[in-house]
Amino acid sequence: MNSSTKNTKIIGIDLGGTKVSVGLFENNKLIDKQYRLIPSNNDNPEDLIHLIIELVSQLIDDSVVGIGIGVPSLVNREKGIVYQVQNIPSWDKVHLADILKNKFEVPVYLDNDANCFAIGEYKFGEGKNCDNFVGITLGTGMGAGIITNKHLLKDANCGSGEFGSIPYLDGIYEDYCSGKFFKTHYNETGENLLNQAKNGDKTAIQAFHQFGKHLGNAIKTIMFSVDPKEIIIGGSVSSSKEFFIDSLMKAVKDFPYPNSVKNLKIKFSNTQDIAILGAASLIYDRTGE
Repeated sequence: MNSSTKNTKIIGIDLGGTKVSVGLFENNKLIDKQYRLIPSNNDNPEDLIHLIIELVSQLIDDSVVGIGIGVPSLVNREKGIVYQVQNIPSWDKVHLADILKNKFEVPVYLDNDANCFAIGEYKFGEGKNCDNFVGITLGTGMGAGIITNKHLLKDANCGSGEFGSIPYLDGIYEDYCSGKFFKTHYNETGENLLNQAKNGDKTAIQAFHQFGKHLGNAIKTIMFSVDPKEIIIGGSVSSSKEFFIDSLMKAVKDFPYPNSVKNLKIKFSNTQDIAILGAASLIYDRTGE
């Protein structure tokens, strides 16, 4: 890429479980965006590809120098292949980067959504001044992306950061550190429990207290694994942080290396449009800008 991405336009695409969001960036700023709900009966993989192309076509022009895509699945970064996208069963193996590259004639980079969250926080959010951190997304599941030496960790199979799949208690961390915890143990959504907690409901408050303890244990596992300077937490469940931060910190404090606890900063994302910001940030990450 001959021209600097800092002075030209790029496009970020977030392929979510229920909608596709596309943003146009110029000089590091989001200047336009489009989104469309994904049809519930998406049995034909071509239909979703056409939807993505339609949204990109509304924003792209000759000054766009690259496209970044975040997807809720594992990917082959080098070949640009998406595998088994969550909530989109028709997408078992899609050569998405090549399809968009051939259509729009610009470089196309893709990664999983948790990695996009992390690189987006580094470029635009809470991780701006930190070259070594882990970004955790807490929603219907638990995902994480690892930033090391100012870039996404260059792993072999796009599988690092899957801390949610590590065995824990009678399941895995994701069972206890995402919305699944509230559904399984309290038969409620996190949103409903949050409203109840705000109204002083003791059961709801206790639910978040337990959640924080489990998340603190997950963070200790992350500390053993990659020893980050910071943990940056985002996703829908993070909006209830006031009810789980104390129990989280209490759980982290018994980490066997006190200096690591002392130096670790735990932050919460407040970055709007982080999904498409993160997807666009793949261009900066890959080009080194």
